[in-house]
Parts: sequence; structure tokens; C-alpha cells
Amino acid sequence: MKKYLIYVLTVALAACSTKKTANTNTTPAVSARGAAFWLTTGNKSALLEKQAAALNFGTAENSLPTIEVNETQKFQTIDGFGYTLTGGSAGLINAMEAPAKEALLKELFSTQKNGIGVSYLRISIGASDLSSETFTYNELPSGQTDINQDKFSINKELTDLVPILKQIVAINPSIKILGSPWTAPTWMKTNNSFKGGSLKPEYYSSYAHYLVKYINAMKAQGIVIDAITIQNEPLHPGNVPSMYMEANDQAIFIKTALGPVFKSAGIKTKIIVYDHNADRPDYPITILDDAAAKPYVDGSAFHLYAGKISALSKVHDAHPDKNVYFTEQWVGGPGKFDEDLKWHVSTLIIGATRNWSRNVLEWNLAADPLYGPHTVGGCVTCLGAITVSPAVTRNVAYYVIGHASKFVAPGSVRIASNITSGLENVAFLTPEGKKVLIVVNENEKPQQFNIRSNGKTISPTLAAGAVCTFVW
Repeated sequence: MKKYLIYVLTVALAACSTKKTANTNTTPAVSARGAAFWLTTGNKSALLEKQAAALNFGTAENSLPTIEVNETQKFQTIDGFGYTLTGGSAGLINAMEAPAKEALLKELFSTQKNGIGVSYLRISIGASDLSSETFTYNELPSGQTDINQDKFSINKELTDLVPILKQIVAINPSIKILGSPWTAPTWMKTNNSFKGGSLKPEYYSSYAHYLVKYINAMKAQGIVIDAITIQNEPLHPGNVPSMYMEANDQAIFIKTALGPVFKSAGIKTKIIVYDHNADRPDYPITILDDAAAKPYVDGSAFHLYAGKISALSKVHDAHPDKNVYFTEQWVGGPGKFDEDLKWHVSTLIIGATRNWSRNVLEWNLAADPLYGPHTVGGCVTCLGAITVSPAVTRNVAYYVIGHASKFVAPGSVRIASNITSGLENVAFLTPEGKKVLIVVNENEKPQQFNIRSNGKTISPTLAAGAVCTFVW
């Protein structure tokens, strides 16, 4: 047993270097001859740690499997990597002591020093299932309506969400924010309930104005909503809150109400369709096939609780002029760090971007030790990227996103790289001209391999299940 532990430690340290540093998450100054690299291992012996020695590119020949990075072959531009800042997440973070809160937000959103540079956030329009209670911005007593949205108010967000977003924007003014509703106001729905039901067609125009009011209200707080999805998980009416919306109904809503209302109001916020599982690529394709709806649509969003990540490419191929986004995936608590690390990086950070996604978002940013807050009927085992109790624990999704967000800045472009010998990977060219390669060793044993770029080669070894980000 002792020999085995020594072997595991040796492998972990050999995975990308010979010496660990204590979470030294600083952006590298890399020469043209060497690559800096950051390592996370399944046994947590390294957690997004910069390794001490650079790997120098050379011309030595060998028979190792080789990842060829080709910057001349370019794909989609990257908008960012991040999380959903749920209402519960905002409340937990906002309740922290001011110095700890400031330090945490800088760690998450700053690109300087120890920051991981989170560059994209999703927030709920009204309550999500990880809010402490159900609400919208225009709930009314039974039997009442408000077609003109005169009683619309985001006051419920002024306690936690808006203050946290203001601090985040101060740290990262260019962060992209996506808004997603879990439900329309209940008086607009067929069942007058937070759970399930559908949006009544007679309220399509009123709901479009509701979303305009939301965008403008957030803008008045200094928060720019870059994009919205029309409905979170429109084919899952069993969540609390939730609302059912079929593809044809979403297309009608877009072309008859939301698109024209946004246009007349001068709203530049992107409209993104679907926002549900990859098992139904026909849903966004149906909307994009509608010639009257398509011009208003920026792209399609996906989750992966069902289906295969390759479905994103199917939608891209059907409508290559429209964008693709990956907007949610949870980690079920308590989770298994090694398995979750490998799956989430290989399937999402690598898989989604290799299938045209411009972003990758993990689910809730923060939760308490009991996976709260959540609504009655909401998710009871959603593990946050961090646990706040009030001390902060960094969980697997923190490192999953960090391996990309810290190094792949918005405006980076995915470039070509081949997959070989169980080494899942994806490569990017940053706006500064640096190349970034994220690699996961899916094998059950350590794997030595080559990375070849511009005719030069380095030959690192990566432990089984480990993740490494290389920058040169």
C-alpha cells in the first residue's frame, strides 16, 4: 500500500512537472520556446496548480502519440466560460463578510493574480428552482391581469442579485450575462401556477414587453443583459418554477411578439432558443427552419441531461449562420471528484466547444452544505461550484471551469487539434496570440505524448484522469 501511494504521488507530480506551487494561478509569461501548464488530478494532489518548470519545444523525434495543434484551421469564436449565478448563490455570497466577499469575487471574476477569470454568467429572470422562493416580476392576486406591465418591478432582485452583479461588473466590466426565465407570471399561464402550464397566446405581446422591461430595468442598474433564452427547459414542466413551450409555439412567440417588440423598442439583446437537452436537436431546428422567426434568433442553447454533445454540431450544420451555446450542466452532490472532473472537462469544456459552442456554463455557482437554497420542489442535490458555510470550499465545477476561463479569454478562437490515444483535447488561439491546449487523459494509466505546434514538439506525461492546460 505504501509503495502504491508513493507511485500515485509520483505520477501526479510527473503529470506536468516536478514541483507544485500553492495554487499559483497567474497568467504566464511564456517564451516562444516553452509552454507553461496547470494541472488538476483526480486525487486532488494538484488543483489548478501551475507547475514549476516550463516545457521547452524541440525537434526530437519519437513514436509517442501526438496531438497536432494547427492554428491555421479556425472554428468559432469563444464568448466565455462560467456558471449560473442563481438567486440562492447570490444570497449566500452577499451574506458573507465584506472582506471575504470581495476576495471571493475577485478570485472568481478577475483575470489578475489569483483570479480564474470567469467571463460568462447566466442568471434567472425571476425565480429559478435554486431561489429560496418562487416569484416573477409581476405576480398579481387571482383574477387580475396587467397587460401593459404597469406593475412590473425587479425590487426582489435589489437585495442580493443586483448588488452582487454590480460588484462583478466592477471587477470584469466586459462579462457577458445571459438571462433565462423559468416561468412567465402565473396570470399569463394556462394553469395559473408556478409549476408547468403554458403561456397563453393572448399574452404573447404582454410577455414580450415584460422581457423588454426586464432588460431595461437591469440596464438602469448598470447591468447589461447580453442575451436571453426564451424559456429554461421548455420540455420539462415538472420543475418548480417551470413552463411548457413546444417548438412551434416558441417560433410563433418569436415571430409575432418577441422579435418585433424587441425591434421596435431598440433592444439589442440576443434571442437564443431552446435551452434544453441535446436529445432534441429538432426543437431548435424547427424554429430556425421558420423563415419568419429565424431572422430574430441569434442561436440555440443546450443542456446535457439527455442526448449526446454531438447534437450541437447537428444544429450548427443545419444552420451554420446561427450560433450554438452550452448553458447548463449540474454536478449531483456529493459527487465523485475524479469521475466528475474527467467527465465534465472531456464532455463539456472539450466536447461542447469541439461541437461549435461559444461558451460552457456549469450550473449553480454557490450552494450551502445542504445544497440550498432551493424552492419547494426544486433541486435538492445540486452541488455548487463553491460551498459557502460561511467558509468557502471549492468543488469540482470550480476547477472544471477554471481550466478554461483562466486561459481562454473572450474573443479567443478554437483551432484544430486531433484526438489520439484517449487524450481528449481542445485548442484555442487567444486574442494575444497565445495558444491554449486543454487535455484530459481518459486512460486508466499515465500517458506520455507529444504536443506538436509549428513543427516543434514537447512530450509531457499526464496521470490517469488528470486535466492539464498548456499555454505557449
